[in-house]
Amino acid sequence: MKELGYYLQDTRRSNGVSLEEAATDLNVDVSYLENIESANVRAFKDVYYMRELIKEYAKYLGLKEDKIQDEFNDFLFEHTSKISLEDIRSAQKKKEEEERQENTKKIQSPYTKEYKRKVKKMPFVIIGSIFILAVVIAIIVIETINKEPAITSELKGIEVYEYTY
Repeated sequence: MKELGYYLQDTRRSNGVSLEEAATDLNVDVSYLENIESANVRAFKDVYYMRELIKEYAKYLGLKEDKIQDEFNDFLFEHTSKISLEDIRSAQKKKEEEERQENTKKIQSPYTKEYKRKVKKMPFVIIGSIFILAVVIAIIVIETINKEPAITSELKGIEVYEYTY
């Protein structure tokens, strides 16, 4: 990769293009091109993005894309065949953790999102209290309507006499 990075750097310099100008024309940060030219592979999270960026950079510099792609693929094969199993497992765990964190932050469609149903107790308490109060008032009203006054029933049929002295 170092040879490829130096080759790209030499080609850029021989074309008289500054690093900032190339980054502006390719619409990328200068740091990406610096990392490619210095062969800093660890600066890229995604190897496929790095490959596409190298391809675009080579095209921009007027180089044959196939030759650059072949050199990068050779580097990639050599680099990945030397990765230890522990490094692969730790990278996989790190990726899974990042995905878990992203899943908690993702925006979800309202049609597929699972909602937790929260039951609010206060409306039930208020409605229950109103219902009980209405029942008590109804019972009191019904009892007062059906109740006959005791005094009037005893006085029925009694004539009132007036006494004179």
